[in-house]
Amino acid sequence: MQIKKHIIIPIFVPHKGCPFDCIFCNQKIISGQTNEASEKDIRSTIESHLETSGNAFTEIGFYGGSFTGISLSEQEWYLKIGYSYIKSGKVNQIRLSTRPDYINSEILDLLESYGVRTIELGVQSLDYHVLKCTNRGHDIEAVINAAKMIKDRGFSLGIQTMIGLPGDTGVKAVATARKVVELAPDIVRIYPTLVIENTYLQKMYNEGRYQPLTVEEAVDISAELLDIYERNNINVIRIGLQPTDNISESGEVVTGPFHPAFRQLVESRLTLNRIKQYIINNKLDNLSEIIIHCNPRYISNVIGQKRVNINAIKKEFNIINIRIMEKLNVEKFEIIGT
Repeated sequence: MQIKKHIIIPIFVPHKGCPFDCIFCNQKIISGQTNEASEKDIRSTIESHLETSGNAFTEIGFYGGSFTGISLSEQEWYLKIGYSYIKSGKVNQIRLSTRPDYINSEILDLLESYGVRTIELGVQSLDYHVLKCTNRGHDIEAVINAAKMIKDRGFSLGIQTMIGLPGDTGVKAVATARKVVELAPDIVRIYPTLVIENTYLQKMYNEGRYQPLTVEEAVDISAELLDIYERNNINVIRIGLQPTDNISESGEVVTGPFHPAFRQLVESRLTLNRIKQYIINNKLDNLSEIIIHCNPRYISNVIGQKRVNINAIKKEFNIINIRIMEKLNVEKFEIIGT
């Protein structure tokens, strides 16, 4: 059965509704949009996406800033535009991102009445010290309460987290992921912290008070988080910021673990970790050859960029030869020693 295509039409509400300046944030650069869009602009964006959407399941997504932090009248202004496409049958539903401390019953009533079905909370971390270091302006209880209200009302819950923030560690990131699992989100995003121009984090970096993760460190941590979420059947819909003209090594990223194919690196690292564990559990080390039967969709993750996974397995387990063979009835991979 063919899976129906799913597209999200992004409408950015740049840094509206957010009273705090989190030290890592510059929404104008992250979103690639500096000016507030007019209704004409918004409709033009939606229409251009609809021209190529076909029969896809289509959502309008209000991103940037904190949507539910703007006035109710402004929220309704945006929502009415989106809802007009739901009523016409061109769009299925609306989604948005916001802060956990800007969720209450009145807001949820409004969102529900205009076809919002997914609410993503910018959580970043569930460690008190990290929240304080990043000037988030809310505590862990705000996240727990907001998540419960959203789930209780029947919305789909999304959680956005970051790794490598000031005060963060790999251990804290894993602890945050385990707490996120307890919130039972439907979707999760994982973002490695980048130092963006014109943020307080850039000032900290310039003064030697902050050191970002390397790409290797960020990949290691993200792979561990992805493993936790996958084992708990939570869909990780994004790992790493989407490359744009601004979000690139030649753009306005000062430093940090940016890679245009970051998710693929993470998935490949997780696959390597699982292959290693499989070899250990089944005592397949020190063999002249092993055969990895692999679903065609996972071959690139098994091999790794520039064959890095194959070379690592050979070296660590003293295996002379590794053969990769496609096998459709394998979910991901299975290994046979010869």
